[in-house]
Amino acid sequence: MSKVTWSLLQHWGASFRRGSDFDSWGQLVEIFTRHLQKEAQAQHNNSEFTEEQKKTIGKIATCLELRSATLQSTQSQEEFKLEDPKKLEPILKNILTYNKELPFDVQPVPLRRILAPGEEENLEFEEDEEEGGAGAGSPDSFPARVPSTLLPKLPSEPGMTLLTIRIEKIGLKDAGQCIDPYITVSIKDLNGIDLTPVQDTPVASRKEDTYIHFNVDIELQKHVEKLIKGAALFFELKHYKAKKRFTSTKCFAFMEMDEIKPGSIVIELYKKPTDVKRNKLQLLTKKLLYLHLHQTLHNE
Repeated sequence: MSKVTWSLLQHWGASFRRGSDFDSWGQLVEIFTRHLQKEAQAQHNNSEFTEEQKKTIGKIATCLELRSATLQSTQSQEEFKLEDPKKLEPILKNILTYNKELPFDVQPVPLRRILAPGEEENLEFEEDEEEGGAGAGSPDSFPARVPSTLLPKLPSEPGMTLLTIRIEKIGLKDAGQCIDPYITVSIKDLNGIDLTPVQDTPVASRKEDTYIHFNVDIELQKHVEKLIKGAALFFELKHYKAKKRFTSTKCFAFMEMDEIKPGSIVIELYKKPTDVKRNKLQLLTKKLLYLHLHQTLHNE
């Protein structure tokens, strides 16, 4: 066993033990998913894990996802109890020599699927029609995704203004149930065409009561003076659906050009799918729950 593999197994073991605290399960799932993706991308002769061992690790990741989903569910019946994943710790510890079936009938965690807006809408409709179904399509060919594609601030130009938007938090009545929530930020014209590169925030830093906290800065990738009339900034909250095994849009918000001004602002949340033309908007809720932002203008 190489030092790298030994260190990796030690890291997994320590993470697993910390996962006994339910707040850590989501992070633990992400650790396994990231390492599985690296294994999938690595050449076979460069890996010390056999195909069977990778499959076993994938099944362990599935069990952890099930536990994470159970913890974030409001239903009283537990689908995957606390003592269940504890049975996996000795298996993980001895993964290089373990040669039996797992005590749970699960499939290895697939690589996460990110859906295009139209495709997502169709699958969401199928979910409503086929409650309790096996999920949509086969996600095995899709790459795993670790959110966060934030871009640095643009170079300053004389007489031009740059905008930094801090995404502070978003209010949802079921905030605690969202798995790996993140926000996709884009600037679109009236036809829904992106005017700047799309940016994804990291996964939320914490969830508390009816709020998902981000506290992350987005650097606008265009000077304010160069934004065309009718353009708007869109904020799409996305989360992972463990049972369906794809990442879905939860809701969206937008900010128009006349709302660009320094200081704090709260904007309303709307039901998906994202209405880029803004002509068929439906509020997500009547409750006083919003997306909380803070704007900073940089004048050179």
